[in-house]
Amino acid sequence: MSALRIGVLAYPGCFASEVFGVPDLLTMAAHIAGPEHAGYRVSVVSPRRRVVASGGQELAVAPLREVDVLVVPGFELVSGPDVEARLAALALETAAIRAHADTGNAVVSICVGAFLLAEAGLLDGRRATTAWLMADELARRCPGADVRPEHLVVTDRGVTTTAAFSAMYDLALEMIRRHSGAGVARTTARIALLDDARSSQSPYVDARLLPRPGNAFSHRVMRRLDQDLTARYDLTALAAASNVSARTLLRRFSAETGQSPLGYLQSARVRRARHLLETTDLTIAAVAATVGYRDPGTFAALFAKHTGRRPGDYRAAFRRKADRTPGRRGGRRSTRVSPSPPTGRYERMPEDDAGEDAR
Repeated sequence: MSALRIGVLAYPGCFASEVFGVPDLLTMAAHIAGPEHAGYRVSVVSPRRRVVASGGQELAVAPLREVDVLVVPGFELVSGPDVEARLAALALETAAIRAHADTGNAVVSICVGAFLLAEAGLLDGRRATTAWLMADELARRCPGADVRPEHLVVTDRGVTTTAAFSAMYDLALEMIRRHSGAGVARTTARIALLDDARSSQSPYVDARLLPRPGNAFSHRVMRRLDQDLTARYDLTALAAASNVSARTLLRRFSAETGQSPLGYLQSARVRRARHLLETTDLTIAAVAATVGYRDPGTFAALFAKHTGRRPGDYRAAFRRKADRTPGRRGGRRSTRVSPSPPTGRYERMPEDDAGEDAR
C-alpha cells in the first residue's frame, strides 16, 4: 500500500487549527503504525502564493497538486450577508475544489468548509453535515443537499463533510481506521485523549443559540407547551386554547416551524432534562418525572433518540462541577499548586475531592 497523499487547502481567513489538526493526528498515527506502514504524505496547498489564516497567522503553502484527499478547513462565519461576501472572496478556492473533484478523488470539508463545497456544486444530491449552528444556513443555501445536522461525519459518494471544529479529529480517526487499521486508530485516540466512539453532535446543541422558528401563532403555542412540561399532551385542548381546530393547529404549526406541536414538546422536555442531568443529582427516574414521563424507559429512549446518548451516559459526559470555595471537605485536604505573585513562588491551595464525581 502506498502512502496516502493528503492536501489541506489553506485560504485567507481559514482556521489555522483546522489546517494542522488533521496532519498532526496523522503524524501520531504514522509513528504508532511504525516505519513498515506506508503512512501519510501531507501538504498544505493553495492557489495563492500567500495565505494569512485566522488570527493573522501567515501559512507556508505549496502550489496545488494532485492528491488522494483534499481537506477543506472551516473559517470564521456569521449567518447572514457575511456568508455571501466571504464565499465570493474565495472564488479561487471554489474553482480548485471543483477541479479536484473532477479528477474523481476524495474531497473532505471540516466545519463550515462545507459551504465552499456547496459553492463548488459538490453537495447537490448528497447527504452532508456541518456545524450544528450553521446547518440551517447551509440547507437554505444548498436546497439540493440533504443536510444532517445531527451527524458528526457524513460521507456520500466521495464527498465527506464534518461537524464543527473537534469533528476534524473524528474525521482523522476515520481516515486512520481505513488506511492504517482499527488498532492504530484506537491507540491514536487513547494517546491523544480523543473519544473515538461518539457518533452524533446532538448532545452539544444549545437551542438557546439557534433562531426560534415560527411566527406569532406558533410562538403562542410554544409558550403554552413550555409552561408545564409535565402536563399530558392534549391536542384538542391545545387547539381550543388557540381558538382553532386541531387540524388547523397542526397545519399552521407545521408550516411555521417544520415540526408538530408534539415534536416541539418532546424537544423542550429533552432540553430541560439535559439541563437537569448536567446540573443536579436527581435520579434518572426523577428527571423523567420532572419533564413529564412516568416511565423512565420511555424517557430514556426518547432522550437517546434526540441526543444520541442514554441519560446516564449523557450525565457522565456533560456533568458540570459546581464552583466550590476552597477548603476542607470531609476532614481531608488535597492540594494543587498556584502561582503566588509577585514572587513567582508556588503555594499549596485546597483542591476538590477526587471522588466528587462518583457521588
